[in-house]
Amino acid sequence: MKTALIQLCSGDDPQENMSQTQWFVAEAAAEGAEFVLTPEVTNCVSGSRTRQQEVLRHEHDDPTLAALRQQSEELGIWVLIGSLALKTDDPDGRFANRSFLISPQGRIVARYDKIHMFDVQVTAEETYRESAGYRPGDRAVVAETPFGPVGLSVCYDLRFPHLYQALALAGARVLTIPAAFSPVTGAAHWEPILRARAIETGCFVLAPAQTGTHPTTRGKQRRTYGHSMAVSPWGEVLVDGGAKPGIHVFDMDAASVDDARRKVPSLNHIRPFEGP
Repeated sequence: MKTALIQLCSGDDPQENMSQTQWFVAEAAAEGAEFVLTPEVTNCVSGSRTRQQEVLRHEHDDPTLAALRQQSEELGIWVLIGSLALKTDDPDGRFANRSFLISPQGRIVARYDKIHMFDVQVTAEETYRESAGYRPGDRAVVAETPFGPVGLSVCYDLRFPHLYQALALAGARVLTIPAAFSPVTGAAHWEPILRARAIETGCFVLAPAQTGTHPTTRGKQRRTYGHSMAVSPWGEVLVDGGAKPGIHVFDMDAASVDDARRKVPSLNHIRPFEGP
C-alpha cells in the first residue's frame, strides 16, 4: 500500500497552514498514496495562548478538519490528521491536541486526544509546559481499516512503551506517532525510540513531523526537529524525511507485520510478575 508522510513547517496562521497542507496532500495522492499522514498541530504551531485563543476553533467548526475531510473524499484516500489544536469547553480554557483518522468517504473513523503532556526542561533556555495550555486525554484508541488496525498516539506519547504494547495487544498493526519534536531531544532520541516501538510491537511505525523554524506573529518562535520517519516491524528505517518540508511516499507491506511477529513473537510471551 502506497503511504505518504507529509513534513510541514506550520506557523501560527491556520489558513496559510491549511493551504500548504492541502497542496501536499494532493501531491501525495497524485504520486499514488492511498494513506497520507500529517504531523502534530498541523493547523497551528504557536506558543502564544492569546494568539491561540484568537485563531483556534472547536472541532465542529474547525476549517482545517472540514477541508481535509472534504479532500480525503474527493481524492478517495485515507488521511491521518496528525493532530489539530482545538478549543474545548473546559472551564480552565485549555485546548485539546487531537488526532483524527479520516476515511476515503470523508468520515471521522477515530479521534484521539494526546495523553502524555510534554512538561520538561530540556536546557536552561528550552522549557515546555504543554499541560498549561492543553488538557491530557485519557483513552487509548485503535481504529479498524482495510489495511489493518491502526493505533493512534501523538509525539511525547512515544516515551511511554506500555501505551504501544497495549495498542498492539488490542490488535494494532500500524502505530501512528505524529510529532513536533524538540531539536535537542530529536537529535538524541527520535530515531532510536521510534525503532524500539516498532521492534517491541512488530508494528509499522509512521511518524510525520513538523520541521524547521516556525513563522510566528506573536510570542516566542519555535523550532522542531523534522526527520519524519517510517519504520518497518523489523525496525528498519524506510523513510527519513530530513530537515525540509515535503512529501515522502513509500510502500507499506502488511505481510511484514506477520513476518516480524512470526520471527520474534514477543507479544505472545508477556507474563505477569511480582515486585520489585
